[in-house]
Amino acid sequence: MRRAVRALVVHDGHLLVMHRNKFGEQYYTLLGGGVDLGEDLVPALMREIQEEAGIELASPQLVLVEEAGVPYGNQYIYQCQYVRGTPQLHTDSEEAKIHALGQNLYTPMWLPLSELPKVRFRSEKLKQAILHGLQHGFQQPPQIIHTA
Repeated sequence: MRRAVRALVVHDGHLLVMHRNKFGEQYYTLLGGGVDLGEDLVPALMREIQEEAGIELASPQLVLVEEAGVPYGNQYIYQCQYVRGTPQLHTDSEEAKIHALGQNLYTPMWLPLSELPKVRFRSEKLKQAILHGLQHGFQQPPQIIHTA
């Protein structure tokens, strides 16, 4: 089964997200991506964040696992502390190359937390779990969300 990692980062009342405009379908999602064969989850997370946003994060803690089924697999969501940087696609990333074609757009950005309940998120169940966790704290062991 495919595995992916996602970063849950809050800074100054904003959530780090990727705004997607996928051939006209617009939504938001957490930054992250696939884990390579033999790669550990946390190094994969840090690699993906560098590719998709070019920012520095610290103290990753697994807080949610989304069982998203085929083709997405299990999504491991890590709450991280923001250290520094301005979200922008790395010019050599797969996302930047796709974005440059102009039909399938990736825009990393800070979304005001007050807007999160109102926006279309890739997984509504994940959005609700994020909102609940940010308001009430994330449980340990991490909550498993079934979205498949």
